[in-house]
Amino acid sequence: MKMFVNPSAVYLYRDVIDFRKSIDGLIAIVEQELKYDAYTGALFLFSNKAKDKLKLVYWDKTGFALWYKRLEKHKFKWPSQLDSEDVVLTEQQLTWLLSGYDVLGHQELHYQSDLG
Repeated sequence: MKMFVNPSAVYLYRDVIDFRKSIDGLIAIVEQELKYDAYTGALFLFSNKAKDKLKLVYWDKTGFALWYKRLEKHKFKWPSQLDSEDVVLTEQQLTWLLSGYDVLGHQELHYQSDLG
């Protein structure tokens, strides 16, 4: 996805949103529920219940921009609502997510040798 801005961060909102919400409603979620400053240039991602549509909103220094994407045959890979940590993506992970790849399912593994 070619953006007109270099985002300071990319955040995912875990809960399902009412897709009738537009810029003002999404910014209210960012500021009231997520407790983030919407004017930082960060990107905020939201998904519908079926996980086949997403909205992305950000401040581009002149106003808020809203992007909408719908997958025709697949679903976006979205984190569980039960996870407690914020989900922050890199720009590369955002590109992969928008292409339908699972960038959230990979977990870091920790092993320990049974020596001794």
